[in-house]
Amino acid sequence: MASRRFLPNLLLVLVIAVIAAVAFTFLKDMDGPTITLTPNTGRVSPQTVLEVAVEDPSGIRELNVGTRKNNNFVSFFRKHYDGKAVRQVEQIPVRSANLAQGSFELEIRVTDASLAGFGQGNTRTEILPMRYDARAPRISVKTMPANVWRGGASAIRYTVDEEVVNTGVLIGGYFVPASPQADGSYVCIYPFPFTMSAPDFKRSVALTATDLAGNVTRTRFTVMAYERNFRHDKLTLTDDFLSNAMQKLHHLAPETTNPLQCYLTVNTRVRASNMETLRELNSISAKGKLWDGNFMALPRSAARANFADHRSLIYNGQQVSEAYHLGLDLASVRNADIPAANNGTVVYAAELGIYGNVVVIDHGLGVMTLYSHMSEIVVQKGQAVTKGTILGKTGTTGLAFGDHLHFGVVVGGLEVNPVEWIDAKWLANLTRRLSDQN
Repeated sequence: MASRRFLPNLLLVLVIAVIAAVAFTFLKDMDGPTITLTPNTGRVSPQTVLEVAVEDPSGIRELNVGTRKNNNFVSFFRKHYDGKAVRQVEQIPVRSANLAQGSFELEIRVTDASLAGFGQGNTRTEILPMRYDARAPRISVKTMPANVWRGGASAIRYTVDEEVVNTGVLIGGYFVPASPQADGSYVCIYPFPFTMSAPDFKRSVALTATDLAGNVTRTRFTVMAYERNFRHDKLTLTDDFLSNAMQKLHHLAPETTNPLQCYLTVNTRVRASNMETLRELNSISAKGKLWDGNFMALPRSAARANFADHRSLIYNGQQVSEAYHLGLDLASVRNADIPAANNGTVVYAAELGIYGNVVVIDHGLGVMTLYSHMSEIVVQKGQAVTKGTILGKTGTTGLAFGDHLHFGVVVGGLEVNPVEWIDAKWLANLTRRLSDQN
C-alpha cells in the first residue's frame, strides 16, 4: 500500500518542481533595464550627442530611441544586440532626429534578454521632456574697453540672455570663468599673460558662453593692450651653490644623482607642478569680492626681485636653463611678521615644493595672493582673515637662499604683476569696472 501512495506523491513533487523551475526561469528577472542619459539638462542642440547607457543583469536585447510629439513616436536610433552584454553604451547625435525648434519628448525604450513575458524580455520606457534649441546665447558687454598692460590684469562685466552652464574669458584657448552677480550680470577678472605680446593678446581675447543645450557663443571684445618690458638677468651657477642647493632640495627630486641635475629638475619640473597646484585653487575661489580697499605689501620692505624677471641660468659658461620669477621678492628683517594683503579666506597653508612653506589667500572673483618661503605659518586652511592678519614669518624655505617674502598675485589661475594690486589708483579703476560705474 505504501508503494502505491509513494508514486503519486513522487509525481506531484516532480510536477511542482518542474513548475517551480519554469516559473524561476521566466520570472527570475521581472525588472526592466536601467537607463542613464548624459547630458540630461532638458535642452539639446544640433551639436548635442546623447550618451545612452543601459544595463541589466540578464543582458541587453534592444535599444530604441525616438521623439514623441502630439502622441506620435518617431524613432531615430534603433539597435539589436545578442543579449550577452549586461551593459551597452551608445553615442547618439541629436542631429539625426531632424528636430524643429521647440519642445518635444525624448522616449527611450530598452528591452533586456531575460525570459520574462515568455521569452519577450522586460522593456523599460522613459519619457523625458526636452527642448530643442538651435540658437546660441547672446552676450552684451557693459564695460568700456580696458587698458591692460602685459603681465597685468583687467575686468569685464557683461550679461547673457539665457541660462548658461559656463561662461567667461578665453585667452588663446585658456579659459577664465566668470562669476554670476546678484543683478544677473557676470564679472570676470582676467590676466594678460606675460608670455604673450600685446598684438597676440588683442587678437586672442574673447568672451564665451555655453547654454544648457550646448550652444556656444564666442565673441571678441576690445582691449587696449600695451607692452611692458621685463628685466633679463644671467645667473651663474657655481659648484658650491649647486652643492648647497642639492643638500636643501634633494627631497624634491630624489631621483637625481648630481647637483646640477637636481637644481635643474627642481627649477623646471617641480616648479611647473607647483604652479599647476596653484592654478587648480582657482576653481574654489569665492564668487563675490572679498577684498576691501587697497592691497598692502610687506611693511618696511625693499624689492629684491620683480615680476617676470627673466633669468638665464649659466653653468661653466653655457646656458643650461632659464626661469621666470613670477612675483615680488620683498626683504625686511629676518623672521619678519607677514600680514595678509587684504581680506579673504586661506585656501592653502602648507609646504609646496619650490615655494617652501606657503599661504594662499582667496580674495574672491578668482583673485588670490600667495606668501612663500615662510619660516613659520600661524594660520590654517579655511580660516577667514582680514587685512593685516599675521600669517606667519619670513624665512628661507623652498627655493630661497636668503630670508625674504616671495609675494605673488594669481588671477584666474595665472600669475600677474603684484605691483598693480598695491597701486591704489589702478585698483580703484578695476573695482569700478566690476560695478555699474564705467
